[in-house]
Amino acid sequence: MIEAIARAEQHGVPMVWSITGARSPDALTAFAAAAVRTTTIQFGTAIVPTYPRHPVVMAQQTLVVHELAPGRFRLGIGPSHRPTIEGAYGIPMEKPLAHLREYLTVLRALLWEGRVEFQGQYFHVNTELVGKAPVPIYTSALRENAFRLAGELADGAISWMCPAHYILTKALPALEAGATRAGRTERPRLVAHVPVVLTDDPTQMHQRARNVVGSYARMPFYAAMFADAGFPLPADGTPTDELLDHLVVWGTPQRVTERLVSLLDQGIDELLLMLIYGPDREGDESQFYDIVRTVHQHVGER
Repeated sequence: MIEAIARAEQHGVPMVWSITGARSPDALTAFAAAAVRTTTIQFGTAIVPTYPRHPVVMAQQTLVVHELAPGRFRLGIGPSHRPTIEGAYGIPMEKPLAHLREYLTVLRALLWEGRVEFQGQYFHVNTELVGKAPVPIYTSALRENAFRLAGELADGAISWMCPAHYILTKALPALEAGATRAGRTERPRLVAHVPVVLTDDPTQMHQRARNVVGSYARMPFYAAMFADAGFPLPADGTPTDELLDHLVVWGTPQRVTERLVSLLDQGIDELLLMLIYGPDREGDESQFYDIVRTVHQHVGER
């Protein structure tokens, strides 16, 4: 993972994101190690689940990454999903957005002010850190209530597996509504996760993407979001070709670049690109780096 991050920096990639799931390495630890091997590339977590990690612990880890890579880290947090939190960890998951609201309040005070005194339903915290780490805090969002919460309290929202039309017509308005309700003059940024497949063969795209998207589609929160977006899943949870056609950006490198630029021009602030590899892993990665540089250059010219 550290070698991949260093390689991405060498190829001009401006930022890398990493999940932290039930079976994946801890992103905060890996980013701390990568911070001393790199100089410019930025890091973001998308996301660190909140339930297994107390906000004080999250703040302590974030402080380390911030001091090793000042100005290069964005912290993405979220409640995750019941199959993980209750099924894998055995932690009760009730009212995840209410839990996230308190968690974010405690975490913000610790990171930005260095101390917190908070009494809520889920957290009772009175402590301080040895320093401050005023990093941007982003929250995960799938459905409109989560985007509204991000608009109210977070520095940004991170979508995952959301079709572009859903982001533009439902997520962005909800994010703006949350910001307006909180009296904020500007809405937080929206980072849209976009799966990418480098092939101009629709059959190949469907085959590669279906396994990846299907692993998420089996989770209730994603299934509900897909239904909200107009793509209800069949009883077995298998993603339909129609969903994949609207969710995945695919085609030749030129076509992929054009479609990504179009998404940015339509009002999405930032793209979190996930390459779904084909049989030629090295070739896909090389073309992907070129696409990222071109799209990033377009962003700089806007």
